[in-house]
Amino acid sequence: MKDEKAIIPFLKLLAEESAKVINPLFANPGLKVELKDDDTPVTYADKKAEEVMRERIAREFPDHGIIGEEFGSDNADAEYTWILDPIDGTRSFAAGSPHFGTLICLQKNNLPIWGAIHLPAIGQLFIGDNEICLRNDHPTTLREPPPLKDCFLLTTDPKAPEVHQDGTGWKALLEATGQYRSWGDCFGYTLLASGGVDIMTDPILNLWDLAALIPVLRGAGAITTSWKGDDPFKAESLVACHPKIHADVIRLLNP
Repeated sequence: MKDEKAIIPFLKLLAEESAKVINPLFANPGLKVELKDDDTPVTYADKKAEEVMRERIAREFPDHGIIGEEFGSDNADAEYTWILDPIDGTRSFAAGSPHFGTLICLQKNNLPIWGAIHLPAIGQLFIGDNEICLRNDHPTTLREPPPLKDCFLLTTDPKAPEVHQDGTGWKALLEATGQYRSWGDCFGYTLLASGGVDIMTDPILNLWDLAALIPVLRGAGAITTSWKGDDPFKAESLVACHPKIHADVIRLLNP
């Protein structure tokens, strides 16, 4: 790619075109929900939105690779690779909750250089490049964190930490923080990036759940590591928060 900065208009285009598929099907009681082999839900909207994005990428950047949740990998060893999750939070989408989003990441040599989180039912688009984060074209950053005892903590599934990580550490973090909600999936990370909460965690994530989040969160000023404090891509988990409290969060999670 000659000009990586020119990717912003293309990220917006992918978000717009996928939303044209997703929004008309949102809160539709007739929408059929199926279970995949891993027992996660999928709908026609998931599949069609990914198809639309794949087709657009293939037309604009035929030498780029694509990895998507619904249709797997194509040319994944390319220098530039797109990682797509058409609906992150399919359970929320199918239940009529607006707390779902489309995740789009561009990697260069396996490193995420651009990420987009689109909340189509809410009308918010976050774009980041590890250095800046924009919410609907306006810069956004994490808020200055309060003392840990007053911090607002989020996770996606309240049962998952004890299944996939150290339950003792999770309970310690819950007890050490002031507020807790399970406002999860990518929606929770947008609350962090826009200064609404202080800590967002997921004890287990797939590549397509994770990749787009990293450039957005880092651009907003967050430290992003695994549950153990190292590379989230190797450990397939994520802890994101302000640098001032990150060490304390990781210490509590790993007694």
